[in-house]
Amino acid sequence: MSSSSSCCTPDGSCSTGAPTSTTAVTVADTTVIAFRVSGMTCGHCESAVTRSLGALEAVVSVSVDVANGLVTVTTIGEPDEAAIASAVDDAGYELTGRA
Repeated sequence: MSSSSSCCTPDGSCSTGAPTSTTAVTVADTTVIAFRVSGMTCGHCESAVTRSLGALEAVVSVSVDVANGLVTVTTIGEPDEAAIASAVDDAGYELTGRA
């Protein structure tokens, strides 16, 4: 595998992260919740989950801890857990519950 086919940049960061949001949101309007996700093993997994969850309309940020199998999602208002589970599933992983 050549380095040009990798989604990671030379400094080790991934160039395929979630889309950035230009909507201003106050902290009081957001909810942060952590989920356990199985099947993640590497930076590609982190990127895939981040991209899939970041595409959800109410999601403002996603933090993935591959080593511990945790995904922290910040949403505007209450999270739609069914949509989050579906997005994780679409990325190829399994949401196994709240952390």
